[in-house]
Amino acid sequence: MLKSVSVENVTTLLRSLCFYSLLYMNPIQAAPDKSALIEIHISYLKLNVSQAPALSNVIEQAEDSGLQGAQLAINDSNTTGNFLKQAFVLHYKDFNLKQELMAQIALDVKDGQQLFIVDAPMDTLIEINRWAEGRQVLIFNVNESSDLLRYQVCLASVLHTTPSDAMKSDAIAQWLLNRRFNQVLLLSGKRGEDIALTDSFKRSAKRFGLKIVAEKSWSFDTDLRRSAQQEVPLFTQTRDDYDVVYVADKSKDFAEYLPFNTFLPRPIAGSAGLEALSWHFVIEQWGAAQLQNRFRALAARNMNELDFSAYLAVRSVAQAVHQQKTAHYPALITYIKSNDFELAAYKGRKLSYRHWSGQLRMPMALVQPHGLVSLSPQTGVLHPNTELDTLGFDIQESQCDPQKRSL
Repeated sequence: MLKSVSVENVTTLLRSLCFYSLLYMNPIQAAPDKSALIEIHISYLKLNVSQAPALSNVIEQAEDSGLQGAQLAINDSNTTGNFLKQAFVLHYKDFNLKQELMAQIALDVKDGQQLFIVDAPMDTLIEINRWAEGRQVLIFNVNESSDLLRYQVCLASVLHTTPSDAMKSDAIAQWLLNRRFNQVLLLSGKRGEDIALTDSFKRSAKRFGLKIVAEKSWSFDTDLRRSAQQEVPLFTQTRDDYDVVYVADKSKDFAEYLPFNTFLPRPIAGSAGLEALSWHFVIEQWGAAQLQNRFRALAARNMNELDFSAYLAVRSVAQAVHQQKTAHYPALITYIKSNDFELAAYKGRKLSYRHWSGQLRMPMALVQPHGLVSLSPQTGVLHPNTELDTLGFDIQESQCDPQKRSL
């Protein structure tokens, strides 16, 4: 005998059949798998350092320098990452004491963080590298240009996206040689950072066959806004003729008063006049104009060298994630340090890191305050591997052991 079936039971059965039919016929309606998202966190740590007062009215660097460059890189990386299910997050903190920064980086590593951008002087970077020994962490140095960190004090856990003093002095020396400005008057400030710049240029002059006809140290403490026309001509008077004046004055204490005030009417290079920079707002080729526009829209100012160094650090990480398609930090770090890594950076060349020193290879822009003069390496300067290695310390000049840099 057939059992009677109620209308309610039939209705329930039909609803169930419809539900399961829709489920199997339309699998794309299922909720997306959020676990497939690759999320990368980068810590940006800055140590605030007070600047010594200068005699001249130097235009101060914006307080958010570096941070805005890193943020733009995060934005650019997430534009591509949205299509690849990749997300990049920046965590920024600044400190007044080195101990506070060291405590923060230790806490971040304990929480699983392994990628850091650090804006701090050399002694802090050395201490961080010493602490990082045996740990799988990667630190990007975005502001310390000391040559010592590229050829003598070797930091296995640190990559340098800011150019060294040697890269800048080599870039200028190549141009001077190319223009046959062979006789150089060398002027230097008296601070330690100025002495370092002086030593760097002496190395470059020897390397490219320039002659330093005289060397003088600036020791005046007068107000140059009133006395530049009297002090500078006497200071730059020498027994021998010279083709160019190279000035080593990192804080621009007196350098800006040299152009058009020298005893002989000669061009100025180094810390004033013609400068070698990794970035300047006059660079517009290779898509750089679009980058400049994006940065101005974000920060309401021009992009400077520190912004660009931080931008390169974030983009290095993003490029590794895009290529390797993983959030596995050791794999990312190994790839960034490898010979396979290349970074497009609006410089007309793909950039990569030197495996012996961790320095990012890059062309240097030779600029005057409102115009691009040239790019180094100069045409005709040769190298067996890449002419970018004619800027700064090549492998045979560096005491760093490439083997210690690998994970």
